[in-house]
Amino acid sequence: GEHLAAFRTRDGQAYVVNAYCPHLGADLAAGGRVVGSCIECPFHGWQFQGEDGKCTRIPYAEKVPDFARVQSWPCCEVNGMLLVWYHCEGVGPTWAVPEQREITTKEWVFRGQTEHFVNAHIQEIPENAADTAHLAFLHGPAILGGSDLRYTRSKLWDFMKHIWKAEWRPEPAPNEHCSQMLVEHTATIFGKHISLMDLKVLARQVGPGLVFLIFEHAFLGHGIILQTVTPLEPLLQNVVHKIYYQKNMPAIIPKFILRAECIQFERDITIWNNKQYLSKPLLVREDSSIQKHRRWYAQFYSEKSTRLLAQKEGLDW
Repeated sequence: GEHLAAFRTRDGQAYVVNAYCPHLGADLAAGGRVVGSCIECPFHGWQFQGEDGKCTRIPYAEKVPDFARVQSWPCCEVNGMLLVWYHCEGVGPTWAVPEQREITTKEWVFRGQTEHFVNAHIQEIPENAADTAHLAFLHGPAILGGSDLRYTRSKLWDFMKHIWKAEWRPEPAPNEHCSQMLVEHTATIFGKHISLMDLKVLARQVGPGLVFLIFEHAFLGHGIILQTVTPLEPLLQNVVHKIYYQKNMPAIIPKFILRAECIQFERDITIWNNKQYLSKPLLVREDSSIQKHRRWYAQFYSEKSTRLLAQKEGLDW
């Protein structure tokens, strides 16, 4: 629900500030321009520095009021992304986003991205990592069956199966804000194991909305998918997957991996878009990781986290 303006100064530093000028409400991102280390309002030329949002110049005024400023947001530029820190009570960053060395050194290069909009609460998406039981049922049928759940279990594609082994766990201090899912993927065709499809994935969740999916394949090399989940509204999430892969590998390989991941992810979206959140789900012993994940994810809420008046606990809106 926030409207922001992102800009890069002459020295290359990126900043994010509130989009609307506090003078008369013009949008700094629509017609504004960068002047030195400031962003200039397109309406009256007020200039605000990115570091702290303070107004440094009003073209027609002798003095700039001390309180003239626009809110500046803590942000960092890492792994080819500009990331903004949000805390509803204004607390500053309590952890840093790790740098993926291979992206920084350009050993792995960008090979494409997908973008989806999901009608669900933000917590529903990462909870999938702890729900290992759904992997065999929802993601077991061949990707050839596509993402339409009416047809994924068609006998036409029954000759191929995806087999998943997964384990989820939170990380210890000082990385309590991180968790890991280790995934081993194998595939069978007519019941025979196809080693070319063997894949190891380390899915590392960093905070509430960023995931590093690191791939390791015996023949096809290494790469990463960066998943970002950005809440646009209470029940609308923007999910982007960006793939970086070894530059000595043909681009068709990471594009195939991204396509396969996209098909599987769209199966999840059908569930998320239509499911109901249950604060007290009926779980069996094998589902124990789900409650562990909910306890782990609870750290990302604070006392003043946004809730509707009718909402006392849980995620239902």
